[in-house]
Parts: sequence; C-alpha cells; structure tokens
Amino acid sequence: MTVGVGGSTTATELAALRSMRGDAPPIDVGERAQRIERAQALMRAAGIDALWLDVSTSLTYFTGLRLRRSERLHGAVLPARGELIYVCPAFEEAKLRTMLTLGDKVVVWEEHEDPTALVTDTLRSLGLARGTVGVDEATQFAAFDGLRRAGNSYDFVNAARITGACRAAKSERELALMQTAKNITLQAHKAVARVLHEGITTTEVQAFLVAAHRALGAEADPSFNIVLFGEATAYPHGVPYPQTLKRGDMVLIDVGAPIDGYTSDITRSYVFGDPSARQRQVWNLEKAAQAAGFAAARLGAPCEAVDAAARAVIEAGGFGPGYATPGLPHRTGHGIGLDVHEGPYLVKGDKTPLAPGMTFSNEPTICIYGEFGVRLEDHFYMTEQGPRWFTQPAHSVDDPFGYEA
Repeated sequence: MTVGVGGSTTATELAALRSMRGDAPPIDVGERAQRIERAQALMRAAGIDALWLDVSTSLTYFTGLRLRRSERLHGAVLPARGELIYVCPAFEEAKLRTMLTLGDKVVVWEEHEDPTALVTDTLRSLGLARGTVGVDEATQFAAFDGLRRAGNSYDFVNAARITGACRAAKSERELALMQTAKNITLQAHKAVARVLHEGITTTEVQAFLVAAHRALGAEADPSFNIVLFGEATAYPHGVPYPQTLKRGDMVLIDVGAPIDGYTSDITRSYVFGDPSARQRQVWNLEKAAQAAGFAAARLGAPCEAVDAAARAVIEAGGFGPGYATPGLPHRTGHGIGLDVHEGPYLVKGDKTPLAPGMTFSNEPTICIYGEFGVRLEDHFYMTEQGPRWFTQPAHSVDDPFGYEA
C-alpha cells in the first residue's frame, strides 16, 4: 500500500488540523503606493497617459479593493501623473468609501447614465483630451466597447504591458503570503490522502478539502478543487461526473486556496493500493520531467526553456512529440500570484527572461487517455541564486509525501 494513503477518517483528520495562517503580514498601504509609483513611471516611459483598472486582480494589486464583478461598472483611473480616481455607481459610493485605504477621489454615475462616458469625462478633467489609455486586460468587451465609443479621441492599448511588468516579480511580503498559502495546501493534501478508502467518492473528497483548508487558516474556500480517480486522471481539468475510488486507481488531486488574495495550487498523484509497473514507470517519468524543468530555470533564460527541458524528458520516455497524447498536452507551467494563472508562462514562444521574484507552477502532466494521468505540481520562485521551491516535490511513487524518506 502506498505510504501515507488511507488508514484514517475524515473526523480524525479534521479534528487534528490547526490553523497555519502564521504571521505573514498582509500587503500594506505603503507597498501599494510603491506599486502605483512604479506603474506610473512605466506608463510615462511607454507613452501611456492613463490606465483603466476594471474589477480585477490588478485593481486589487494596486488598491487593495476586492470587488465582485457585475453588470455595473466599477474601477479606477490611474493617470501617469497624479492621484488615483475611483469610479462607481452613485448608490455604492458610501460603501466604497468604507473600503478605501489608498486615495479618496471618487466619481459616480447614476443608473440611467453611461458609466464609460464618465470614465472618459474623468480623463478629460485631468487635461487628457486625447492620448493613449491602457485598458485592464480583464475588462469585459461591453465595457471596452463603451470606452471606445465614448472616448474616440484616445488610442486604447492593452494595460498588461504595465500591470504585468509590475506584478511579475513578487516582493518579499508577497512571497511570504504565497509560502503560507502553499504550506496550508500541502498539509491539506497530506490529510486528504489519509482519509481515502475504497468506495469514497470524488465529491466527498472535495468536501473534505474545503473543510481542511478552512481549518488550516485559508481565507476562503478553494477556488478550484479537482479530484479524479482512475481513468479520469488523464483529463487535466477533470471530468463532469463523480467517481468512486477502487483499489489500484491512480488518484489526482489539484487544489488551492488564498491567503490575503495570494493563492496556492498544488497537485499530487499517487496510487490507492500498490502501483503497477506501468503506473510506476509513468510516475517516475513525470517526476524526472518536473526536475528537468526546475534545473532549466536559470536567471536570464527564457521562460520557454523550462517547458523545453521538461518536454524533452517526456518525449525521450516515448510520449508525444510536442502536445500529442499520450504525453504532455499543455504548457509546463504558469505564473501565479493573485491569479492562479498569470503571466509570464512556461511555454514555447514565451521568451520573457527569468528574473528574481518571478513565481511559477511546474506541472508537466502526462496524459494517457483510456488509462490514467500523472501530474506533480509544485511552485518555485526565482532568487538571485536561481530557482527555489515553495514546497518540496513529491518524494516517490511508493511514498509520495516522504514519510519514510
């Protein structure tokens, strides 16, 4: 039997869990002000006169606001020079002001008015009768279409060139929050592995993971919660039906939850019972591919080099080539922070140089449709000395959590 899998109960495991939130401080107003100063400097250098920040993680990154997207336009205008100006429905102004920690300028629109016209009017009030406006890449098309019609004297560009440049390299405080989130999720993985038993369903496991993350100190339920057994593990993002665990099944669990908005995202694959020769071969190949990707993450190397290194191991093992299955049908990894998936990406064609502070998943999944799949996903961050793991990779197919290492 795989070490650390089975043998306990949900009640026993949940009773043993304690908060791991720790004392990693949230992002404060001073750090957010520095982010805005950096964005404004980048905007001036790029000839961008203002940014429109929609309800998105970029709005959170710069202001701390966490708003729920709706059909009503909320957001903020960030000029290349001057103070941030918030935009919201008039009846939400009082609530918004209770949430503000940075700046206090607010302009409002009534229900019968065009909010995108208010945005362009706000730009003009800043003396920007024309110019270049960066639009948050998360802006819905209806809002962008309104901006384009109301502000036809402006050139609109993708704000990702500014927001991405600011967000790609994490600060020490961001890294500490991410470390806490990942520690919590790895502990949840260990606990859920122990509660597995023949006949348990994927939906029961998902419910346990929600409760475990809450008990361990996550600020919210997992934003994604993929649990797969047997042949379904071959599908990277799951299947639309529950499964029931039986002996010999591959188990794949991919889950993460946030701390101060910064999320975790860890996947473990292991066998319930004793691994077959085929499962052992593929699991070991997956581990070797993940290790090769990590070794290729050198300062100054392009992001695509990590993908190439991991993919070469999988192809040498007889899978692929390229994205063909059986094999690795997607990129090796993604940036992570306030979004589970954010740029830059570890994929062919992304030539962004690896730099200190960048954070990535490393998950070169092997999918064998009709049989099973294996994904081992951990995250690393770049330092001046090279890559460093947030969480140590799975130890072995027989002892995935390293209890007997």
